[in-house]
Amino acid sequence: MPPTAKKKAARKAIKKVKTPPAAAAVLPGPGARRTPRPKSAAKPVPAPPSLKAVVLAALADMKALEIKVLDVRGLTDIADFMLIASGTSDRHVRSVAQRVVEKTKEAGFRPHGVEGQEDGDWVLIDLNEMIVHVMLPRVREFYGLEKLWDMTATSRAAARA
Repeated sequence: MPPTAKKKAARKAIKKVKTPPAAAAVLPGPGARRTPRPKSAAKPVPAPPSLKAVVLAALADMKALEIKVLDVRGLTDIADFMLIASGTSDRHVRSVAQRVVEKTKEAGFRPHGVEGQEDGDWVLIDLNEMIVHVMLPRVREFYGLEKLWDMTATSRAAARA
C-alpha cells in the first residue's frame, strides 16, 4: 500500500472508534449511590487594606502613644493625611517607625523616604499620600504640629479669605 492509502485507512479506523461522552464517564452506574456535590460558593476577595489602616495597625501593634490623624488635603499638596504619634523613648520611637516601614512594605506601599532614625527624637516617614511623624513627647510639644496643621473648617475658611 502506498503511504497515503495507509494514512486514509488509519483515519477511517480512528473515526469508527466511538469514545463515550464525558458525562457518561462521570455519571454513576445503576444502583450506585449518588453523593451530593458540594456547592462551590465563590468567596469574595477581601479588599486590600488602606494605607491609613496599615499604618494605624502598625502603630497600635508597637503601642505608640497619642495617635492623631490630620486631614491636610485642603492645606497642602504634599500629602492627604498627616499622622502624628509619640513614643516613650528614643529607642521606642525608632522601633515604632521601623515597624511602620516594615508593615507598609508588606502591604505593598513603598515609603518615599525616612528621616531622623539616627537621633530617634523625631522620625518622619514619607508614604507619598501620608506623612507619619513619630516623636518624643517633649519634641511633639515643642513643635506643636497639631496646632499648626489641625485647622477646623471655620479656621480654614478664615485662612483662605
